[in-house]
Amino acid sequence: MIVATTPYLAAYRVTEVKGQVFGLVVRSRGFAGNFAASLRSLVGGEIHEYTQLLEDTRRQALDRMVQNATLMGANAVLSMRFDSSEIGKSMSEIVAYGTAVIVVPDATATPVVE
Repeated sequence: MIVATTPYLAAYRVTEVKGQVFGLVVRSRGFAGNFAASLRSLVGGEIHEYTQLLEDTRRQALDRMVQNATLMGANAVLSMRFDSSEIGKSMSEIVAYGTAVIVVPDATATPVVE
């Protein structure tokens, strides 16, 4: 599955738009994790417990979005974005979303040279 933040892919042509697709995850840190993070916040700096939680959650949201796009019959997701919000004081919501499409290589496209 190709996932891109751009609205198009170089050297590919969109042949069908399947529609919007998303992956949603809501997570809460357990009491011990919140307590450790609270202690760390007193000193300042990065709170590793929350960083790891959000990294894992973003990865899971992306995986769910890809799974939903696959179920729709897509082989790519374009204009992918992440959004996040808080629910209450202890929960975070992360959503990955984009447009599920079918793309094919475009033989007339100029190759991208890096």
